[in-house]
Amino acid sequence: MILPSGEQYELAHGKHRAVVVEVGGGLRRYVVGERDVVHGYARDEMCTSGRGQVLLPWPNRLKDATYEFDGERFELPVTDRETGSAIHGLARWAIWAPVWRAADRITLEYVLHPQPGYPFALQLRVEYALREGGLTVRTTAQNIGARACPFGAGHHPYVQAPTGSVDDLTFEGERIGSQKLDETRKLDAPWELHVDDVTVWADDAWPYAQVFTGDLPDVGRRGLAIEPMTCPPDAFNTGEGLVRLEPGEAFSGAWGIRV
Repeated sequence: MILPSGEQYELAHGKHRAVVVEVGGGLRRYVVGERDVVHGYARDEMCTSGRGQVLLPWPNRLKDATYEFDGERFELPVTDRETGSAIHGLARWAIWAPVWRAADRITLEYVLHPQPGYPFALQLRVEYALREGGLTVRTTAQNIGARACPFGAGHHPYVQAPTGSVDDLTFEGERIGSQKLDETRKLDAPWELHVDDVTVWADDAWPYAQVFTGDLPDVGRRGLAIEPMTCPPDAFNTGEGLVRLEPGEAFSGAWGIRV
């Protein structure tokens, strides 16, 4: 039987355990002791609402699913019909292959070939590593094509609410309560954001974070999304935070979670 998220790669280090999946190269589960640290999904479920997904080569939404780069206009498939936008890149439903593996870490790779709307080539890798200090995720992307390309990156973990509701969580020293958050924060990278006793951190490659209280039917405010991003929404159009990768150039950045 083929699981909806493909092969399940289990990692362990002491009391830390994680499950990384083949489909999208995402993080399905992260557990410390008996505690679920992230709000993930079951092995027999398809990932929904971006839970643990890798957002490449752009995070969040591109308005009208169009953009201009180096004087040329490109049109992408609309993947968020409610807003008429292209959301969260092109790699989150792709098959990622393991290229290096140990008991407590794994590196997955996906080669993004040129396609309509994004005629550029990228070699993408994500490494997940467990240590006593928590989970570290490193993302790399190299332009392996013959022309410069626009690039952005993001990840979509939800911090699990132990009581089942984000209303009871304390975020950056303030109880969330009934607040509905879905906001982009520009931060001084490297940064740390604190949700109760959980810290989501990122190095200087990620100057933005999306904070979202999980107001979706399937998430039901059971997790608070803290999404490290290299750029804000619609960066391919606004240019804010946009990374330009020349042929042969590479991006690399790390983020993680600790309890």
